Amino acid sequence: MAPFRQKVIRCMFGVGERLAPGVTGRAAFALFCRTPDPRKLTPGERKAVQSAADFMEGARRHCLTTRHGRVTAHEFRPEPSRRKPGTVLVLHGWRSRTEYMRFLIAGYRDAGYRVVSLDLPGHGQSGGRKLTMVNAVEAASAVGDWFGPFEAVVGHSFGGAVAVNAAAGAIAGIAPLQTKRLVLIAAPSSLPMVFEGYSRMLNVGPRSQDIMADRVRQISGRPLGDFLGDRQLAGLPLPTLVIHAPDDREVSAEQARAYGRAGPHVEVHWAEGLGHRRILADKTVVGRAVDFVTRDRQVRMLLH
Repeated sequence: MAPFRQKVIRCMFGVGERLAPGVTGRAAFALFCRTPDPRKLTPGERKAVQSAADFMEGARRHCLTTRHGRVTAHEFRPEPSRRKPGTVLVLHGWRSRTEYMRFLIAGYRDAGYRVVSLDLPGHGQSGGRKLTMVNAVEAASAVGDWFGPFEAVVGHSFGGAVAVNAAAGAIAGIAPLQTKRLVLIAAPSSLPMVFEGYSRMLNVGPRSQDIMADRVRQISGRPLGDFLGDRQLAGLPLPTLVIHAPDDREVSAEQARAYGRAGPHVEVHWAEGLGHRRILADKTVVGRAVDFVTRDRQVRMLLH
């Protein structure tokens, strides 16, 4: 967000908190959910998309319809000689898309898995300009109906939070996403903490924040305080790998530590010096993420 625009919004929200917190809270929530125009890419984003063009040509594109609109899933199939039973679902983060996940996708595909990567609502080739935990989980559920159950769900940033909430059945009226394990990369664990950071950045006051929290309850069927990933994982004993960089400036390392406290089924791997986005292209991170899934599968095959 441009500094001048942010200053104007902070001023407006400060005045609104005193005069009309109901209006300000609803406006703050709408802005929180608004996604960037996918047609207006920064030079860096355009370069990343262009560099992945050949890779994307190898995918089969599927358009799925949900209650909130149309979403696109990209299916990557392994070479027949390497094919293993099972499918891995990949979920990107905010202001991201399938192209940015290509190193992880290639890792799982080359290991023999069919990989399905979802462009979340308002991102990539999916429709809309709004992303919430509700329409994201609904989109993941639609992909699960077509391609699941999954060997693993792999999520980066907001996509990791979506993976946890989808597997835990956190949204009223949407069945839990069926998966055998989770891989969470640079993922936030606390939605209330995300809202707090957003409110500080844009000067959203406490009364307006209450309105935002009420909007969460209205659309999800649950209070904002229920969206705590560590508690969700504690009640969801799926083998889970958490990968996080201590120097991540967008999602603090404490969020990974919170996941790690969920129980012995959660393993935390620290990716030193890789920040929030470089972590996706690191060979060691990709190898660790792929090994976590293949290793568990090999153990289950030996037990049987």
